[in-house]
Amino acid sequence: MDDLFGAVDALLEEARPLPEPATRLRLREAAGLSRARVAGALGVSTSTVAGWETGRSEPRGEHRAAYARLLDGLAQRYPAPPPEAPSEHPEVPTQPSEPAPTPRNGPESPERPVARVTDRDRSGRPVTGPAAPCVLCGQPTPYRAAGMPQHWDGVCTPGATLTAATPNSPIPATTLASCSATSVGNDDQEPAAAVAGGQHAADQGRPVKERQDTSGLIARNVAQALEDNGGDLDAALAALIKRAIPDGMALLNSTRVGSTYDFTNYVDTDAIPILKKPSRDGADLIWEGRPKWRNRTVETGPARTVTALDVNGAYLSALKTHLPIGAPRHSTDGTYDRKRSGLYLIDPPAWAHDDLPGPLGNREEPGPLWVTDPTLRLLIRLAGPKYGLCSPPVIHESWTSGSSEALLERFRREMAAARDTAIEEGDRVTLEYVKAMYAKFVSTIGESSANREMRRPDWMHIIRSQAFANLWLKAWKAHQAGLTIVRMLGTDELHVIGDWRAVFTEGRKLTDMKLKTEYTIGTGGDS
Repeated sequence: MDDLFGAVDALLEEARPLPEPATRLRLREAAGLSRARVAGALGVSTSTVAGWETGRSEPRGEHRAAYARLLDGLAQRYPAPPPEAPSEHPEVPTQPSEPAPTPRNGPESPERPVARVTDRDRSGRPVTGPAAPCVLCGQPTPYRAAGMPQHWDGVCTPGATLTAATPNSPIPATTLASCSATSVGNDDQEPAAAVAGGQHAADQGRPVKERQDTSGLIARNVAQALEDNGGDLDAALAALIKRAIPDGMALLNSTRVGSTYDFTNYVDTDAIPILKKPSRDGADLIWEGRPKWRNRTVETGPARTVTALDVNGAYLSALKTHLPIGAPRHSTDGTYDRKRSGLYLIDPPAWAHDDLPGPLGNREEPGPLWVTDPTLRLLIRLAGPKYGLCSPPVIHESWTSGSSEALLERFRREMAAARDTAIEEGDRVTLEYVKAMYAKFVSTIGESSANREMRRPDWMHIIRSQAFANLWLKAWKAHQAGLTIVRMLGTDELHVIGDWRAVFTEGRKLTDMKLKTEYTIGTGGDS
């Protein structure tokens, strides 16, 4: 009975309603607690606490119970002030409701104002305006908090100048060019175009350093881990890998500051049956097509040397893919729109090429199946006049949303830049840390309890499928160059016969291929 009562008490605790996000923020600020201190006490990241205080996410499980206990204690010490008389002013202020903070004299001790939640209009969309210096860091932002310019929910870019600024302060032209447009897309809306030159920000080809610099976050984390562990590389790496998930989410959130649109962090898998797992260890209905393909013809021929190649950072490169911005919506019209992304129920085309792996991997069951956007795009591409390898797939249903290929681009670039630097400097700690960040990000944004800041199983499937699609196109490139494809495994392994260095560059960069091993097949070989 004690166990039963304990289980019931746990359910009641989890079902207990929490205060509104604005109240959570008020209580923390009233107590003079930073988000970092609350996050440390609860064992979560700072960005997680920010999500709870803005309504972008909700705590679950033991974190919810602990957070509720904290809020109850703070509410007893800092009760809500009595309601004020109704105001004739609009619900969301358009002018500063309080004077902009003034920095202290002297450059060594700037006084940083209190961060506030981003203003929203009656429809819930963020309030924006002309780019102006953030009152927290002085860098330009289109967002407003309490009527004042401030980066999203006070999450300023790491490395920014922590100097308070007034809304009328001049903005350097080079900085203004990197500021985003004022629209925020959701569901079926397309990303808003940036105003600079009338082009989208992703199309302007600006170097990453011209944007708000977030690359220092990775370097600072590594430096701090080395300091905490007395310079012990193995101990520092172990600590970094252990926190790779919250650190990866913190990096993602920092790269979202000032972006031209926001995306949905959570989707309700109960409302999307194909994403609902039948059991904890079961699989949903999405087919990713990661193969274990072998060319049986060459394995029975004369003895030949095979080179096994590895793709560098397959999942890191696959972060550049068309991702649905909002929650997917169901459709049965059977059409395909390149401006949308998601999941599709299709009749796959027949594949009649024994010397090439099929674009769906090792699927033997006949009939329709659910595939991701990268798989569908690959099939449509292979059915086109340039390839002519199969017939077009037939679409029956879909779950899609308006999409963008640039949702994770800054996130990807920051990790790619840190990876390149680590390779050049022989920095094993940073290299393995970055690898853990992107690998764990992909593997935990689905239904993993290790990451409670995102629930996008559709993204997880899409990114994995994009990695396989990238590998398939490398196999096609090798095939067109006269190499014989022997095996293709997972998302990053390609085995070929022939002069592969004439086709691919050998190295450790994301665009290179890495030699894994060599072996012999055929008569007298190891097949």
